[in-house]
Amino acid sequence: MDSKKSLPSDLKITTTEMHTGGEPLRIIESGYPKPEGVTILDKRAWLRAHADDYRKLLMFEPRGHYDMYGALLVTPDLPEADIGVIFMHNEGYSTMCGHGVIALGRYLVDRGLVAAGNPEARVIIQCPCGPVTAHVTHSNGVTSDVRFTNVPSYVFALDVKVEVPGVGEVAVDISYGGAFYGFVPASRLGVDLKTDSVSKVTDLAFAVTQALKAKVKLHHPDSPDLAFIYGTIVTDGGDHTINSTDGTTTNICVFAEKEVDRSPCGSGVAARVALQYHRGVLPLGQKRQFRSGVTGSEFTARALKTVEVKGAGMEGKDVIAILPEVSGRAFYTGSNTFTVETEDPLVGGFLPR
Repeated sequence: MDSKKSLPSDLKITTTEMHTGGEPLRIIESGYPKPEGVTILDKRAWLRAHADDYRKLLMFEPRGHYDMYGALLVTPDLPEADIGVIFMHNEGYSTMCGHGVIALGRYLVDRGLVAAGNPEARVIIQCPCGPVTAHVTHSNGVTSDVRFTNVPSYVFALDVKVEVPGVGEVAVDISYGGAFYGFVPASRLGVDLKTDSVSKVTDLAFAVTQALKAKVKLHHPDSPDLAFIYGTIVTDGGDHTINSTDGTTTNICVFAEKEVDRSPCGSGVAARVALQYHRGVLPLGQKRQFRSGVTGSEFTARALKTVEVKGAGMEGKDVIAILPEVSGRAFYTGSNTFTVETEDPLVGGFLPR
């Protein structure tokens, strides 16, 4: 698609900028095409087919950067939902975003789009993976913590053997928290999250993702649009044992096209809670801290209860999932008005790596 033809010269897009644990969220407020379709997955598909230049405009340089992340608010198709959202990044459109839900929970209450309540507001956000309920602590006009109850999260496969170039055969777990992730301890990849560079971890995590995509056929009981490996999360081994004095566990999440999450990754943490519950590391109700190996920011999470999900496992078997609760804080960083000049040879944006 020719960006110079698809992006009008009078384009003006306004956004509010936030971050959760260091991970950016560009909330699109006006000037973006209204997606067509009945369901939120229909709208997501319409944007991919008809308005992807707008995503690139906001996510790519010079207006964004390689690791930018965005959210477009849309009309939900679930009657119980307060709002719908479509998430976007450097490669396309994700199915779930926990750091985004935390930021949007605060944003929706602060902007008066959802009644504040005192001391807590309840916000139901329809994500592509399903409805997610955020609880926003709001007292005397000040918003503090946001916690959300995610969609049912579960282990899809354990100890999947894949070949990683330069490393050899590695055993990887696959777990779902609104998106499917591979999970692997850093030690299996020959790296240390404390001493090795983020770029080294990123390259290895992306190699694991590519190997999983080539080997494992995923499915999701709700829609094939949800059945893909979104990324790989490299951990300190905390999915197998409590390996720190205070129970805190560290990870780095690499998703989409080598995009690095600055936060602990909300949907990834939900999937990790499911994995840890499954392995007997984290009992129901017990809270645990999940730390980003990039910024040191933390989310708190726990498994609230178990639920059965029909046909979600390998070969369509039923699985026992958990309902994870993830807590964090989001902050405002500013606002923007983006425009284009059609004479600009880089109007479509670019990614330098």
